[in-house]
Amino acid sequence: MPLTLLFTGATVAAQPQPRSRERQERRVTLPSNPDEPGPEVSVAAGIVTYLRFDAPLDRAAIEVEGRSVRFRWVEVGDTILCLEPSVDLGAEEKLVVRVRYRDGASPAKVTLVLVTHPGVVDKEVEVVRRPRTLEALEAALAESQAEVTALKAQSGASGPAGLIFSGRIDREGVQVRRIEKVPTFTRGGLEVTDGMGYRAGPWALAVIHVRNLPGEKPWRPVSALLTRQDGSPVKVRTVEMDKAQLGPGEAGVVAVEPDAPFWEAGQVFLLQVMDKSGARQIPRLEVVL
Repeated sequence: MPLTLLFTGATVAAQPQPRSRERQERRVTLPSNPDEPGPEVSVAAGIVTYLRFDAPLDRAAIEVEGRSVRFRWVEVGDTILCLEPSVDLGAEEKLVVRVRYRDGASPAKVTLVLVTHPGVVDKEVEVVRRPRTLEALEAALAESQAEVTALKAQSGASGPAGLIFSGRIDREGVQVRRIEKVPTFTRGGLEVTDGMGYRAGPWALAVIHVRNLPGEKPWRPVSALLTRQDGSPVKVRTVEMDKAQLGPGEAGVVAVEPDAPFWEAGQVFLLQVMDKSGARQIPRLEVVL
């Protein structure tokens, strides 16, 4: 019998925050040459950084490096980009954000570099390309503040209430089915210990508990292949894990979300999850969605 729940979600490992981290608001001016290095933006786990731009963005062209595995929340507005990392970046680690403007003015695109500093985090950054009149700045500020307010409200509607408000859980609830045929063998130094398939009306989710065996290199899932029993593929929307990577002997939880399901609930799918090289994959699973 399927089990009906009103809420579910993968547990994300808590990341301790430095006590002395100062939250700052500042303004950065972009270089006129798009090939020059862009400004650095300091981000931190569990803290939302709002990047406010001085012109409309091409929302479909926004690129955030590590978006599916390093960030808890990414939201793109007309002139704003909101980022909330799930973990702090390493001391020498840098992630690139690529942005393109819609207005055609120069520079048409820009690159920002995300870093983590132990003592400071950018809460709000105003990103500008050129000097602007006072009237234009006031109009842009009013527009951006309205967007920030709306996005903060959206971010605040989390947990069970947020799921209800968004329509991702309705009166039918969520059907949960455990993966019955958990492989007893390992593949690529990876072991599956448990798994579940979740299905609601507008979404489905496969959740797998994975262990990287001792002595193996660190592993991070990047892509997944989901196929029907007849071999036809289903497009995968996101592949996420509750940790940035699995070190030797570490265990984690991987969540694979396909596009909005167009099939009747209860069908069996074959699932493969792999790293960037494709060489290290978890054992293939049968999951009911």
